[in-house]
Amino acid sequence: MTSGSAGTELDAEDGKLLTLARGAMARAGASSGAAVRDSDGRTYSAGPVELAALQLSALQVAIAMAVASGAEGLEAGLLVGGSGTTGDRADTDPGLAALTEVSSSAYAIVADAGGGNPRRLDQK
Repeated sequence: MTSGSAGTELDAEDGKLLTLARGAMARAGASSGAAVRDSDGRTYSAGPVELAALQLSALQVAIAMAVASGAEGLEAGLLVGGSGTTGDRADTDPGLAALTEVSSSAYAIVADAGGGNPRRLDQK
């Protein structure tokens, strides 16, 4: 995925993902949060895992939760805050590769830590 245009207007469903991702970030007391929507419309949200034995981005955790719950595909993923959400490095989160692996047609949106400046990333 490559960086897309700034200021993406979120529809209601993507706005819900933003709310869920920001909520997960707040609950975890973390600098990032993520949410994904599966092909059945179910949503999963998560914060990052930062253990000595396991390091996962918030997006990786949300995707793992969806897959572990039996999701057969993903529609969208949204990452708020964290590495890879600003500037020219918007495609560095390792969860983006997992999103594409689960569903090549899924799209990703990244936003800054406050939920502002949402940008949809384009497929490579």
